[in-house]
Amino acid sequence: MHRVLHLSDTHVSRTGPDEDGVDGLAALQALLHDVRHVPDLDLVVVSGDVADDGSAEGCAKVRIVVGEFAAERGIPHVYCTGNHDRRDGFAAALGSGHLGPDGSPIGRPAGLDGVIAAVSEVAGLRVITLDSLVPGETYGVLSRDQLNWLATELSAPAPAGSIVVLHHPPIWVDAVPYLRSVVLQEPEELAHVLAGSDVHAVLSGHLHHQLSGQTGEKPVWVTPGVITRIDLTAPPALVRGVLGAGATVADLGGRFGPTFHTLHARDPHAGSQVYVYDPLTGEDASE
Repeated sequence: MHRVLHLSDTHVSRTGPDEDGVDGLAALQALLHDVRHVPDLDLVVVSGDVADDGSAEGCAKVRIVVGEFAAERGIPHVYCTGNHDRRDGFAAALGSGHLGPDGSPIGRPAGLDGVIAAVSEVAGLRVITLDSLVPGETYGVLSRDQLNWLATELSAPAPAGSIVVLHHPPIWVDAVPYLRSVVLQEPEELAHVLAGSDVHAVLSGHLHHQLSGQTGEKPVWVTPGVITRIDLTAPPALVRGVLGAGATVADLGGRFGPTFHTLHARDPHAGSQVYVYDPLTGEDASE
């Protein structure tokens, strides 16, 4: 059994609030306070959009807060890039994204030009982070070089299996029109590499709401955002963001694994609207 606390979309900037005026650092601190009693964690994962403005300062703030939580439990903390991140800022604050309980680097970088992908091992569990960032775009892409590297890493099984972490999910909901355009493009390429491997699950973020599915034969879990949640009760053509930090505990292995359950911070303002917009035009659609 391995137990993973899965966070995503912290969106902390050098000044604190994100572009919508929401304080991501405060949301992260409140969430970690509320999950402090969750037992037996082996790892914390942050699946991208660490810094809302892509800054090293934003990434460093997240590293400090998550790092303190991880250090208290003696567990590693692992990060990957998201579409809001910049690779220079991410690398300056987080290196390869794989950090030990004391904050020291534990990852083995992929060594590929232009991406930040790496692998580490946590008590026999292989943790692989991929870089789906396309600068200036909302959607994600995995290069052929990165997929080839992933295939090589997975060619031999790890003692306790593997997880793959990337920001952009390789799944979407057909009933929500805009989702297809913002997720991982050509997800079948990833599914092909994962087929027959020891991967327990693919962990993603980006969508700011929880979602489960499969890519090929492998389970995919999308954890809700820390800074805001996308409310899918809005009209399908609109994007409505509301307050309410969330996270996931993923249990790998065991009788029923992988299993995923969502945790919500206790926030008296949870559900309060932050924004509503039309993704086709980018125009404000609030009433």
